Amino acid sequence: MIDLRSDTVTHPTPAMRQAMAQAEVGDDVYGEDPTVNRLQELAAEQLGKESALLVASGTMGNLVALLAHGQRGDEVIVGDEAHIFHYEQGGASALGGLVYHTVPTQPHGELPLDALEHAIRDRANPHYAWPGVLCLENTHNRCGGTVLGLEYMRQVKALADRHSLPLHLDGARLANAAVALGVPMRAITQHVTSVQLDLSKGLAAPVGGVVAGTRDFIARAHRARKIVGGGMRQAGVIAAAGILALTEMQERLTEDHAHAQLLADALAELPQILIDRRSVQTNLVVFRLRDSAWTPGRLIGVLHEQGILIGGFGDERVRMATHYGIERRDIDTTIAAVRKVFVA
Repeated sequence: MIDLRSDTVTHPTPAMRQAMAQAEVGDDVYGEDPTVNRLQELAAEQLGKESALLVASGTMGNLVALLAHGQRGDEVIVGDEAHIFHYEQGGASALGGLVYHTVPTQPHGELPLDALEHAIRDRANPHYAWPGVLCLENTHNRCGGTVLGLEYMRQVKALADRHSLPLHLDGARLANAAVALGVPMRAITQHVTSVQLDLSKGLAAPVGGVVAGTRDFIARAHRARKIVGGGMRQAGVIAAAGILALTEMQERLTEDHAHAQLLADALAELPQILIDRRSVQTNLVVFRLRDSAWTPGRLIGVLHEQGILIGGFGDERVRMATHYGIERRDIDTTIAAVRKVFVA
């Protein structure tokens, strides 16, 4: 099967499997796993932060970050298309008593500065919940893997600083954003207070992510990780793959981006498909179907019969994700199959 449903379906590289088998381990709850400690130091350095923390998943990373930033009753200011808002079960509310305050998301993932300004309530007014943390997402999943530019990031950070608000970045696919911009990840994260980076998407580690920020923030995040069951003991087995994800897998993301462009170019030629070419900036290709005879479910089913897996993406959209393990021949096969479907 050619699996384009998500970049979460990647398998670990042979080098990762070997590193995991040979990983030096200890009890990470005691802070004694040397491989976890190396990963956290490496992640902190690459993300330009004082400290970092291994977490089991991106969702856990965002959750512990929000719990570390906010107090019960505080507002989490977040885009209405954010992964944090749509796909993480309202964890900050369910477990931390935080309140989501959504603002409209522009087509390529930006949150309008005036909307953010308006969303930050007056702390002196006793009727309002206090603003607790502001969140961005880069790349932006529901907008099609779009990249927030450095100048926009700087402007949002300046706004947050004026209001003494922490700025958290859901950087699940931050490495893709950095490659697309041609900068190291720390060039993006210099504009945020904290960041979550997923190691198990395009970077191909089998499990895990990291959260990074100041030492004080990470100390609070560490406590939050414990209460949500994130004390993973001999987690060096996981961290060993994460180290290789950070040291060996970032540059190859350019290949995924190139493959996504090939898919988008071919799909744009088909009259049955509506695709915003400007939104295809990294490894995600999201489109709609113009032909009323076709639904996402029907297209997914027909391509499945031909050995190609793609995913539905809410509100009648379809998504393809390129990733490690997908070769140029797989892209060519997929393009030929889609063309055949609509021509037949």
